[in-house]
Amino acid sequence: MTSNARPADRLPDLYTLELLVAVTENGSLGAAARRFGISQPSASARMRTLERRLGVRLLERSTTGSVPTAAGLVITDWARGVLDQAHALVEGAAALKARQEDRLRVAASLTVAEHLVPGWLTVLREAVPGLHVGLQVTNSLHVIEALRAGEADIGFVEGPWIPRDLQSAAVGRDRLVVVVAPTHPWARRRRPIAAAELANTPLLLREAGSGTRETLERALAAYDGVAVPALELGATAPLRSAAIAGSAPAVLSDLAVREDLAEGRLVAVPVADLPALDRILRAVWPRGRELPEGALHLLHAARRRPGA
Repeated sequence: MTSNARPADRLPDLYTLELLVAVTENGSLGAAARRFGISQPSASARMRTLERRLGVRLLERSTTGSVPTAAGLVITDWARGVLDQAHALVEGAAALKARQEDRLRVAASLTVAEHLVPGWLTVLREAVPGLHVGLQVTNSLHVIEALRAGEADIGFVEGPWIPRDLQSAAVGRDRLVVVVAPTHPWARRRRPIAAAELANTPLLLREAGSGTRETLERALAAYDGVAVPALELGATAPLRSAAIAGSAPAVLSDLAVREDLAEGRLVAVPVADLPALDRILRAVWPRGRELPEGALHLLHAARRRPGA
């Protein structure tokens, strides 16, 4: 279906995205409406407008209430990312307005940024209370590009290789896990799946250039790499949601799915004839360039609170 609406007219407003996230977090549309201090009909109208703009049904409506659909859960994860970026924009603008002289520019791959950097920043603020940190969240390849372009003082990556023009220091370890929904046939197997079967199966994967994708492709190089993905995205959260919904197997960081595995939303699938999908998490910076004091403190914080 074609539309004559301008691109800006199709964009959802942030308030409605916050309302959508609140529906998932509070368990119902009515509870979300009360949280925002609006009537349920008003909240319902906003959700219907959002569904029309996106062309996706977000809520399953019944006489007992409204709950997110499987697609709604994926959109909600994306909405969280948009809201995080919006909050980052506001915080960045405030930092520019205040003209803070003490600043540290950090670029981190998605897994590291989501699961480890917040703890490191807590330690950093205790050591350097007045330091302003600008965090660029991207994939490992773009972290390297940001360092080369002088757009970051220090980076954190999860890829299996470090270019020769960068220095590095290990800050932790991580491993990739093949996960499926409990209803998936692989979840009921008594024996590990073969590495060749994994290589030939369309998977839920991160985009090319991410450390997660590169680690998996190297591990499956003997089997001609990975098959055409069932879904390929530049974010972990929607892939995780799609795996929980049973769309296809996913290969994700243990850091990202640990809670889902513990609570039974996902099942880990062992793979035979495949080297362990372990990887070292590293801090990186341009070779020959002295790290600024703030970056040294952050590196120390990362070593004090290493990855799993």
